[in-house]
Parts: sequence; structure tokens; C-alpha cells
Amino acid sequence: MSVASEYLQLQRESTEEMVRRHAPLVRRIAYHLMGRLPPSVDVDDLVQAGMIGLLEAARNYATDRLASFETYAGIRIRGAMLDELRKTDWTPRSVHRKLREVTEVVRQIENETGADAADAEVIRRMGISVQEYHQILADAASARLLSLSAPEDDDDGAALDVADQEGLGPQDRIEQEGMRHALVDAIGGLPEREQLVMSLYYEQELNLKEIGAVLGVTESRVCQIHGQALIRLKARMTGWRDEAGNGERGTGNGGRRREAKATPPSQR
Repeated sequence: MSVASEYLQLQRESTEEMVRRHAPLVRRIAYHLMGRLPPSVDVDDLVQAGMIGLLEAARNYATDRLASFETYAGIRIRGAMLDELRKTDWTPRSVHRKLREVTEVVRQIENETGADAADAEVIRRMGISVQEYHQILADAASARLLSLSAPEDDDDGAALDVADQEGLGPQDRIEQEGMRHALVDAIGGLPEREQLVMSLYYEQELNLKEIGAVLGVTESRVCQIHGQALIRLKARMTGWRDEAGNGERGTGNGGRRREAKATPPSQR
């Protein structure tokens, strides 16, 4: 069904009917988000916020949108859920601090060597145990607030989900588009296994257990790989706004492009 024909069908429905018909989408998105959140987060709170997002999507959908209603509604639903999570940040400040410390060490190693920062070197420089490092990776994978573009001392953040651009001004749209390009380049430079996990999780929407079955590893190992990828992206995106302002768009890592490399043995 084309977007135009779908819109005509939606026009014939009341807002209430549209919300009822697409309610399963809200629960599907909520449970997918729960896969990266701690047990203390109540899925019903996410569903309630998502239903508000669905209601807004039903009221605001228009024919000039290139996306189908389900795609548009999905973005609004995720946005409403993330807004709810931002209001009730459950992540301890100690977790934010450790994530910033690891991110900075990864950034330093990769800038010095021009290669992917290996786990063993990160652990050595930080003076921590393997178990503590793995816990930090798990925190990175589950923490809602691993912003890829916020200032380094900013505890607030944004998720990797594609944002709805409705309401953004021209400058904000340009900045967001620049961030998207920089993020695509940074993801393209991740080790192969980390790229695969990011694709399976964010694009194919598999959960950690399903990704583990695909890769032949445990669910906890997938969580670690996911955390590694997020920290590496955070490190490579550091300062991207300054670089964009200086005409160095496209890398988010000191203005130099990185080539995709095979996964180091220590990360396998």
C-alpha cells in the first residue's frame, strides 16, 4: 500500500481507532527497549508514554510525509518513551563517571595508535580488573544516557535511535544531519563484529539472546560487544561539532578518516 493510499484509509478512521489498531506496535517497541534497560524500569511506564506518542502521531500524520504511518508512528513512540526515561534518570552518577573515563582512554589510545583500542590496553591504562572492565561495558550497553554528541561533562544524553525532525529549526536540522553523517562514518570504522551487533540490534531489532545465537556466543558476551561499540563510538564522536564548524565533517575523530579493521584478537 502506498503512503498516499494508506493516508486516505487512515483519514476514514477516527483517532481512537487508529490508536487501537497500532497499539501492538507500542508494546513491541517497549519490550525491545527493555532489552537494554535495567529491571528497575517498569515496562508499563514505557507503554503508557508510547501510547501518548502514538496518539500524537495519529493526530499529526500528513500526506506530505515520505514515510508510512507505522514508520512515522514508530519514531514518535520511541521518542515519547525516551523522553519519559530522561525524566526519571536511573543511572548512578558513578556509572556516568566510569563511562567517561573509559571513553577518554579509548579516545587517547586510538588517536595515538590509529588503530582500534584493544581491551587489554584499555584495562592496563585504567589499572582495573577484567571483571570491572566487563561491568563497565555492561553498564554502557544498558545505560540510556550514552550520548554520542553531548559535551563530555554532560550527564544528559540521547539514544542512537533516529530522531523525529519535526519542530527543528534550519540550523538544528543542518547540525543533526552533520551528526548523522559523522555517526555513519564512525559506525563504518568499527571492528566487524561490533558493526554486526549494532546492525542486528538497531536495524534488525533482535534482542541480545537472539544476537548471541547468530554469533554463537553468550548473551553476556553480546552485551559486552554492544558496550564496546557504544564506548568506541562515543570516543570517536567526541568534539564532532567543533570539527564540523571548522569544515572537517565526516569523522568525529580529529578530522581523520578511519578504515574498518578486523577485530583484534582480544575482542573476539
